[in-house]
Amino acid sequence: MKSLNVDAVKAYILSFGIWAPIVSFLLMIFQSVAAPLPAFLITFSNAALFGWVKGALLSWFSAMAGAVLCFYIAKFFGRDVAEKLTSKYALESVDVFFDKYGKYAILIARLLPFVSFDIVSYAAGLTSMSFWSFFWATGIGQLPATLVYSYIGDMLVGDVKMVVFGLLMLFSVSVLMFLLKKMWNDKNKLALLNKEDMI
Repeated sequence: MKSLNVDAVKAYILSFGIWAPIVSFLLMIFQSVAAPLPAFLITFSNAALFGWVKGALLSWFSAMAGAVLCFYIAKFFGRDVAEKLTSKYALESVDVFFDKYGKYAILIARLLPFVSFDIVSYAAGLTSMSFWSFFWATGIGQLPATLVYSYIGDMLVGDVKMVVFGLLMLFSVSVLMFLLKKMWNDKNKLALLNKEDMI
């Protein structure tokens, strides 16, 4: 995984034979909980090995399981444990992200492939956010990327995947800019309403 080699990940998963889907499921959970590695490698591999529909389902459910586990680890064991599994600096940076974007934070984070999946889940567990708010925001935010990566992973091979991944990142940044603009407009409207109330 550290080499970002999709073929190597595919070969590793496939080496477990009939247990390959279970190993992939556990591998996704492991990377969510303890390893700051890109989940798209597993998503690409699942699509190539099991077809894009089954691969997408496997990737989505396993990513959700990993996210829920991270959320509850932070919720039950607190910040010290979360920092040991990630890092103090990483959690602090995500804390700022949560403070700044509030209810939009989870959705934005899940749409961006370069934002660490596990750190966001741990950070959410340290907030007062309810489980179901976290669950639905994560599920909805994670679904588009999972479907797109799975569809592409089923069709493409080799270096072409990395080119497409770059395009997907560009798309993600565009989505982020749109959301930031929306939040900025909402904030300005709220400030204007507050000012009118004061008058």
